[in-house]
Amino acid sequence: MIDVVLMEPKYQVNLGYIARVMKNFGLEKLYLINPRCNYKGKEAIKYSKHARALLEHAKICKSMAEATKGAFVLGTTGLWSKTDRSFHNAYTLQNAGRILKNASINKRVVLLIGRDDTGLSKDELRACDATIFIGANRDYPVLNISHALAIMLYELTRSQYGKEYGFMDSLYADAKHQKMALTLFGKMIKSNKSIRDKESVAMAFKHVLSRSMPTKKEINAIAIALAGGRNTHQNRKIKQEKN
Repeated sequence: MIDVVLMEPKYQVNLGYIARVMKNFGLEKLYLINPRCNYKGKEAIKYSKHARALLEHAKICKSMAEATKGAFVLGTTGLWSKTDRSFHNAYTLQNAGRILKNASINKRVVLLIGRDDTGLSKDELRACDATIFIGANRDYPVLNISHALAIMLYELTRSQYGKEYGFMDSLYADAKHQKMALTLFGKMIKSNKSIRDKESVAMAFKHVLSRSMPTKKEINAIAIALAGGRNTHQNRKIKQEKN
């Protein structure tokens, strides 16, 4: 489990959004280092929506050391050049997932979010076990902290929450269903004398089908049309699969 630590948060709106994002991804502990605004203020509560309890139970700390004690600290920055490159401790978000997995075996993991206005200092980043950044437009690479947190938590927790939506994979057509549509399409163009280069047409259909990621329902609908709506054995099979 990941704990979120905010360094001297300044704006209630950001605090509200951060609490909401944390609840979206199942995080339960929020630490605030010397907050510069009322973390339980009207605006913070308003934008936290159903995550109000995270703000109300946030732990207030006086220093980074207090908030991150005994933890593997993953610092965040929008400017990777601020990190201590001599130790090669700056990672893209995609690499951070692997680092986090190894670190979380024996330690509490903290995601340290910088100040709304100035981020984390070089010394604070140097004190982290690793730092991560999100690659963005070079003309404006620094994201709002709540936006950045949403992207990071999606990447860092997707292996956990992806399992809950595994059933969606079964909605898509597998090789068997695609082969059925290709077979019917092949029969259709074979019987159509106006199509001269039947091989190229069949290949074009195959390529379009493989790129489109159709669902089983879509494949069945196409297959019924290719079968010409006739009450053939193949058509009956298609209807059974549809049901």
